[in-house]
Formats: sequence, C-alpha cells, structure tokens
Amino acid sequence: MEVTAQGMPYAEFKDNEYIESLVSELRANGTNVVIGSLDKLINWGRSNSIWPLTFATSCCGIEFIALGAARFDMARFGWEVARASPRQADFMMVAGTIVHRMAPVVRRLYDQLAEPKYVIACGGCAISGGPFKHSYHVVKGVGEVIPVDVYVPGCPPRPEAMIYGIMQLSRKIKVEKFFGGVNRQEKREAFLAARDAAAALVKEGVEQEKGMSE
Repeated sequence: MEVTAQGMPYAEFKDNEYIESLVSELRANGTNVVIGSLDKLINWGRSNSIWPLTFATSCCGIEFIALGAARFDMARFGWEVARASPRQADFMMVAGTIVHRMAPVVRRLYDQLAEPKYVIACGGCAISGGPFKHSYHVVKGVGEVIPVDVYVPGCPPRPEAMIYGIMQLSRKIKVEKFFGGVNRQEKREAFLAARDAAAALVKEGVEQEKGMSE
C-alpha cells in the first residue's frame, strides 16, 4: 500500500518507512470491511481539509503566512481555513520559539484542540530550542510540552518545506483508524502529569531568570 498525497509521487517522499510501519500495524490488527471502508472515506476527507491553528511566535510564522499567498497557495491543498480558535482547528503548527512562561499556554491550546488533533514542530526553535538552545529561558523543544507528529527542520524552513511537512501529516491521517483508537485521547492522569511538567518548566525558567537578575 503506497500512501501518497495530492498527486505527489510516492518515491518523492522521505521516511516512507515510517508510514509503511503504520500501514503494517493497521493490517496486523485487522479491521471490519465496513468499518475499514468508512475509515478510508472519512480519512480521505480529513486528510484533504486540514485546518491549522493560527499560532506563531517568531520568524517561522512569516514563512507560514507565505503559504497563504498566491505563490504557494495552500488553498489548493485544502489547508487555507486557518482558525483563530483551537476548538475549530485540526492541527497546531508550532512556528517559532517557545519560552518557559509560554509553555502552559501552548499546552492549554493543545488541550483545547478537538480530537483527533495533531502537532507540527516547525523550525529549529520549536524542535530543539534552535540558536537559543543553551539559553535559560527557552524550552528545549516543544516536544517537552506536547506530543509532536511531524518535525520540519530549518531556521526558518522555507514554505516548500512547510508544505512537505503538512503533506506528511496528511499521509499519516490517511492510514489512521478513525473508529476506535483514534490518535491519542489522554487519560486524566496523563493530562495532569503533562500539566505539572509544563508548570515545572515555568518555575525553572522564573528561578533562572531571578538568578540572572541578581
């Protein structure tokens, strides 16, 4: 099963092994014929109408804005419906630096996204802290606060790279089980643990900031 998106040849995608592992897992578990057909139909629609949350903190956000312009035109992929409310968005593209004080806000926005929800870490700052990796005030990657589905490297990545990243997310959506086992519905214990971890990051950043000021 070759999972592609928007007519782009299968061979042009990198890391096809990752998608193939999802396909093999799906086949190993098996599925009902009717449910499987409904999954395929619904995921086809979902993968071609991914609505992003308008969330950016630095230069990567300008590159993301360029996707909506005529040169790149993300409307041809069905992604142009950027939402200001997380309750109306499908995925969150973290485009830019995340500081410790912002970590709880990022977590809150993620929690408010409707299931199934996804995250793309865009740029070096969101992936690992980027040029501020050794700074006391920057989170060493948004993956410490929320789970990430796709990483788009670059500082900042070009709009073409962002398009490629969203297309990879589209391929991942196509091989999911929509009925049962959808994405990652967290239990309350996991949610509280993640919230406490984000709060600890903020406390650590504030304490380091006080130490620097003294």
